[in-house]
Amino acid sequence: MKSLLSTLVVVFCTSIPALAEPLRLVDDLGRVVVLDRPATRVVSDYDIDLTIPLIELGIVPIASHGRIRGDGTPYLRSSKLLTGVDFDNSDIIFLGAAEIDLERVAALKPDLIVTEASRSTPVEKLEQLAPTLVINSDLGAPHVYTLLAAATGREPERFRLDSRYKAQIALLKAEVRTETHTVSVFQPLRGKLNVYRSYRAIGQVLRDAGFLFPRLMDEIPEGQSIVVSAERLQELDADVIFDPYRSDRKAGAKAEIEAMEKIIPGFCRFLAACREGRYILIPREEAISNSYAALSRMVATVQTAFGPRPD
Repeated sequence: MKSLLSTLVVVFCTSIPALAEPLRLVDDLGRVVVLDRPATRVVSDYDIDLTIPLIELGIVPIASHGRIRGDGTPYLRSSKLLTGVDFDNSDIIFLGAAEIDLERVAALKPDLIVTEASRSTPVEKLEQLAPTLVINSDLGAPHVYTLLAAATGREPERFRLDSRYKAQIALLKAEVRTETHTVSVFQPLRGKLNVYRSYRAIGQVLRDAGFLFPRLMDEIPEGQSIVVSAERLQELDADVIFDPYRSDRKAGAKAEIEAMEKIIPGFCRFLAACREGRYILIPREEAISNSYAALSRMVATVQTAFGPRPD
C-alpha cells in the first residue's frame, strides 16, 4: 500500500502540464538539460546531497542510491534524522550503494535523473535512460536547491526554505558579534588532522554568519580540504572549535576524543578553546549534509556554543 505522502505526490505529478516552451537547464558540467515539463518521476544517484534536498522540496524520488547497514538493510544516510523519510517508511526504491542499478532505473522510466559530480556511474550511461542533471554539491545547499527546484517546479518551496535559513542567520548575527570571533572545524583522520575550508553545513553556517577563521583554513581553496600533521594543531586554535564525529557509530563522540588522543596525547592542553570548554563535538551525520534541515540544526548549534552562560 502506498503511503499517504506518495499518493499526494502522484496526484500532484499528474496535474503538471507540458510547458509551452521546453525547460532548459545548465548543470554543473556546463551541459544543457532539456525537460518538457517540471520533473516529477525523479531518480537520485546520491542520497545525502540530492535525495534529502528533493524530499525537503516536496519531491519524493521514485528511487535512490543509498547505503547498506551491517545487517544488510538499506538506508538513506542522514535522511531519517533530517527529513524522517527512509527506505523503510516510504516507497523509494533502493538502487544500490557503490553504483546504482541501471537496468532498474530504465524499467522505472524516470523523467529526470539527478547525480552528483563526483559519483562513479558515468553520466553518459545515465543520460541514455533519461535527462540527467549533474550537480556539484560542494557549492553548498542553496546552489543544490536552486538547480533541483528549477528542474522540478518547486521554486516556492525553495524560497521558503531559503527565507527561513536567512532569518536564522540574521538572528544568529544579532545575538553574536560574529565578526569578532574565530572558529575552526577539523577532525582526526587516519592519524592526522582533516581540515576543510568550509565543512559542509557547519562550514556554510559559519561563513554565512561572518565568523573569522584561522589562516590555515582560509588558505585552503574553495570546496577543498587538506590533511595536516599533528605539529600544526595549534594553527587551528580558535575561540570555538567544532569537531564533527561519527554519530552513526556505537562509540560516537568518545571514539572521536580517543582518535584525537592517539594523534596528540593530551591534545586539549594545546588548544585554548579546548582548555576553556569550547571544543564542541557535533554529529557528523547532520553537519555533513548539504540540506536546509542540516543548516537549521547547525545554526542552533552555533548559537548555543556562543550563547551567554551564567556565572
